[in-house]
Amino acid sequence: MLRPQDTATRERRSLTGLWRFRADADGAGRDERWFAGPLADAIDMPVPASYNDIVPGRDLHDHVGEVWYQTTARVPRGWAGQRVVLRFDSATHHATVWVGDTEVMSHQGGYTPFEADVTGLVTPGEVVRITAAVDNRLTWATIPPGIIEDTPHGKRQKYMHDFFNYAGLHRPVWLYTTPPTRVDDVTVVPGTTGDPMAADVTGTVGYAVEVAGPDGGAAQVRVRLRDADGAEVTRGTGAEGVLEVPRVHLWQPGEGYQYDLVVEVLAADGAVVDSYVQKVGVRTLEVRGTEFLINGRPFYFRGFGMHEDHLTRGKGHDDAEMVHDFELLRWIGANSFRTSHYPYAEEVLDYADAHGVVVIDETPAVGMNASVAAVLGTKIDQVFSEEAVGSAAQAAHAQAIRELIARDKNHPSVVMWSIANEPESHTPESEEYFRPLFALARELEQHRPVGFVNVMYSKADVDRLAQYSDVIMINRYYGWYANTGDLAAAEADLEAELRAWEAHGKPVLMTEYGADTVAGLHDLYGALWSEEYQSELLDMYHRVFDRVEAVQGEHVWNFADFQTSRGIVRVDGNKKGVFTRDRRPKAAAHLLRRRWTGRD
Repeated sequence: MLRPQDTATRERRSLTGLWRFRADADGAGRDERWFAGPLADAIDMPVPASYNDIVPGRDLHDHVGEVWYQTTARVPRGWAGQRVVLRFDSATHHATVWVGDTEVMSHQGGYTPFEADVTGLVTPGEVVRITAAVDNRLTWATIPPGIIEDTPHGKRQKYMHDFFNYAGLHRPVWLYTTPPTRVDDVTVVPGTTGDPMAADVTGTVGYAVEVAGPDGGAAQVRVRLRDADGAEVTRGTGAEGVLEVPRVHLWQPGEGYQYDLVVEVLAADGAVVDSYVQKVGVRTLEVRGTEFLINGRPFYFRGFGMHEDHLTRGKGHDDAEMVHDFELLRWIGANSFRTSHYPYAEEVLDYADAHGVVVIDETPAVGMNASVAAVLGTKIDQVFSEEAVGSAAQAAHAQAIRELIARDKNHPSVVMWSIANEPESHTPESEEYFRPLFALARELEQHRPVGFVNVMYSKADVDRLAQYSDVIMINRYYGWYANTGDLAAAEADLEAELRAWEAHGKPVLMTEYGADTVAGLHDLYGALWSEEYQSELLDMYHRVFDRVEAVQGEHVWNFADFQTSRGIVRVDGNKKGVFTRDRRPKAAAHLLRRRWTGRD
């Protein structure tokens, strides 16, 4: 699905701002047709933002079920004769949308876009009413999974993942146009014809263009590749092909160089019917033994698991917060992050593309582990079964993989797909569930590695899913959840386990490690929760990483403190961040800056 874009043949209009909003505690909105007129008894709600923390009190913060958003927009008069599309960049976790009184689309999955052609429902120059019912409920048929409990005091949502179930319209909403005959999709596959480390290497850009519309079958396609200065370096014709770029300027970590692939649909007389510009970063990826190679060079991942989580706005996208977070990554010396545990806003990937930051891109499949659920207060007898995570969840999971790859396939910053975080992975049932999902990811796209993130209940001698992964990604908390407070024992056990994973002959990434830390709590004796203990624990892990050759990366959990559901194991959220939730550094941030940059 192509993103809305302003070109010579396309226009877009953002619908961000204040929408009218009403929570539907009784589930009456559909029967009462709230979409059929102005939303009664509504308040203002910013879009994009999570709704949970906007209004004081528990009612909206803990709401379970649908909420309703509504806005009006004037369709520009100049859009006459164009195809008009309504697009939501995300709605967490399910949405139904009406234009006027007409339902135009529904979508399940909280972190990927969906859209509908609304040309027949709008009149250029006139005002249109747009209504969305957004449902935050998680069940055994959703990704991530959850449990709805009916209690004498109302519905309660339980879930098995360790971050708060923020909900709402977290990302922009758009009205945009395309010509009736149009570029419908573009896929690019970058590479080189020779050694990517050679000074005069020739780059390649494989491309495939899908054209749709009434004249799509007869239309011609022309593509032109322009460098960052706007100069044309090569061109081609036809809906598929491979462009060669002599002395290519590679996209690489720390330098986000990109070309523009200008895709044009031509009429029979050569006139341009539609144009679309796709950014292209030319680079190669390879897993060779225990090394992860970008452009033929070993790459060592330094960075974090991160969350889209900020004060007040929750998971709502904000450009100022995004740029600030990237500047903190640059200050601390990070070169990468994982989108834990869901696809991030596309604006984040655009920024990573432009600045050479490497991304592990993850689906929303988290919370599929009975042992993890027990720590968080939810008891599950068997995770992978038709009574829990079964065929319905597997179908939703497969669709999440399809939508993730369809959305993010052209981002050069994305170097690996992670199809799940911390699932049970040592049972026959878990292998049966995941085997076809790994196969699906590889069927959809061949040039990126695929993996999942392993949790410590499924160690190297019993895990059944590592055989399907190109890279071993593990989360380990020796010194915190295991060997609590005993760093000497933790160091020995950590190294022993890493040696066991090393025997798999694949790169090993530590995708989570850390300790909860209260900012400002200091102690001379290694007390848990102190800034000193967090620093000592990270130091211990780094000693071990430096001794185990197969370790090819370290992602601290977490970049910043973040909100979780209420529970006795969390005090105002998860405190494992090296920055506080409002992005103030703890002592560990300075420790990591010294390790990753050599500067104080």
